[in-house]
Amino acid sequence: MSNTQYALKMRQSLAQFEQAFHHEAEEDQRRREHNEAKAQWKRRKKAHEMELQRRSVRFYVLAFSLISTAVIVTVVMLATLYILLV
Repeated sequence: MSNTQYALKMRQSLAQFEQAFHHEAEEDQRRREHNEAKAQWKRRKKAHEMELQRRSVRFYVLAFSLISTAVIVTVVMLATLYILLV
């Protein structure tokens, strides 16, 4: 193989290497963008689930406080009536 042929083959393989490198870089970029979008979607989903959980806890606290207030008022009212009537 002559030097010219060898140099041509080296240029060709270098060009193929560069092309493969650019292709791989593009694939990496697409993969990073996909992973970032997926991570962002997961963060939004988790934040939404946390908000639903907070709403649920607040609802149960509110319901408990309303029921306990009704029970306390009823007991105090009946105790007051008992004291007044006895």
